[in-house]
Amino acid sequence: MPRALLPLLLIFAVSASAASNDRDMRRATVQIHFTASNPDYAQPWQPGRQGGGTGSGVVIEGHRILTNGHVVANATYLSVRKSGDIKKYPARVAYVGHDGETAVITVDDETFFKGTVSARFGGLPYQRDKVAVYGYPIGGTDLSVTEGIVSRVGVTVYTHSSRALLAVQTDAAINPGNSGGPVFQDGRLVGIAFQHSAGAQNIGYVVPMPIIQRFLKDIKDGHYGGIPDLGIWWQSTENDSLRKALGMPTDDSGVLVTKVAYGASGWGALKEGDVLTKIDGVKIGQDGTIPFRDDERIDFSDLISRRQIGETLDALVIRGGREQGVKITMKPSADLVPGPHYDDKLSYFVVGGLVFMPLSDALIGTRGASFRVRSLSADGMPTPERTEVVVLSHVLAHDFNRGYHSWSMAPVTRVNGHFIGKLTDLVEAFQTPVNGHHDIEFEHYSGYGENKGSRIVLDASEAAKAQHEIMMRYGVPSDRSADLKKP
Repeated sequence: MPRALLPLLLIFAVSASAASNDRDMRRATVQIHFTASNPDYAQPWQPGRQGGGTGSGVVIEGHRILTNGHVVANATYLSVRKSGDIKKYPARVAYVGHDGETAVITVDDETFFKGTVSARFGGLPYQRDKVAVYGYPIGGTDLSVTEGIVSRVGVTVYTHSSRALLAVQTDAAINPGNSGGPVFQDGRLVGIAFQHSAGAQNIGYVVPMPIIQRFLKDIKDGHYGGIPDLGIWWQSTENDSLRKALGMPTDDSGVLVTKVAYGASGWGALKEGDVLTKIDGVKIGQDGTIPFRDDERIDFSDLISRRQIGETLDALVIRGGREQGVKITMKPSADLVPGPHYDDKLSYFVVGGLVFMPLSDALIGTRGASFRVRSLSADGMPTPERTEVVVLSHVLAHDFNRGYHSWSMAPVTRVNGHFIGKLTDLVEAFQTPVNGHHDIEFEHYSGYGENKGSRIVLDASEAAKAQHEIMMRYGVPSDRSADLKKP
């Protein structure tokens, strides 16, 4: 399904089931039609351009349809169609977990489910297991079935969320439109297709049952909490000299904690310089892998991503040369610069034609940014003082702000002497001009383009006078997004 933020979705193989089961698998597979409006980062106060496409889904117990998160991302309208039926039924999103590429949608018209079959859940397939992918890829309107084998099972980056999670790799044919379609093995659901490797042949990926079942357990309370993240940076301890310096026994394993993100699971439990050796009794290798099945190994992050928010796990660390146990409470991912985000309106604040927004990967991808700004996404971590980066996204040109028109994607450090650690700090700081002026400080040479500077000064009174004309000229309905308005 051709959507900018999704990988071209693939079809994933699960073993071709017995012919007697084929009819049930067809009756469990549906086509999803979506209309979506993606955010407009150039004009964050209005909806973006509307587009649409198709994906696939699978009927599961409870008159629910399981599909990918990216199939329903920013959706404004959904409809579904059964195999062999020309009627499309209006549908709605019940729950979505964009981090794990999972979503549940439903159809209020109960007649839709007449004649459908709920898929039976299977397990996690092994290498060389045969699988069959059902769905509605481009090239036709009827149901398509492709087959292949499992090439690998491991932790892979999910393009839609930028999270590294468990996935099944297959050599089954992949085509746009298969996104969210079921992957069967011996008649049982073992995952849903979600992405493929661009530029490579026969490399497609499936969201496996452990991720799906974690999602379904998460939403049982009527709310989706998300997949937890440890929130640390680490390095391997394969080098003998490094291990000796860390006080590690020669036969011990573990990874060196180099950074801990404020607000993440590891904050307050782990420290920089700790050697993380075990999680829930599972020994972590020097390369950050743990035993998986038989002779397989997998990234230790899989232990975290299978848990629920609020759960507690036991970890063992070497701290200051001594072994020590710590308890870690699972929390959502904490990022200084958020990765892909969906289904929410953009935050913004306008002063004198200067448009301020929180920095995000999507904003960088849309507007571009200097290497220094991009490094905040690649290398930055939230701290108690700074939980997000606020940038001057762009300037709505007016005679009042002449001289600043080319400024773009410049991170703000202070406004009127106040440190800016999040967008609400900036809004409050503009309430207190200094000697009749707004003094805005930026990270030096942080601008994007030829005009790179470190300071903007605005006459506060003149900014207020020009604000209405600027907003009228550019069709800005409010100087701030709804989330910044006081109740």
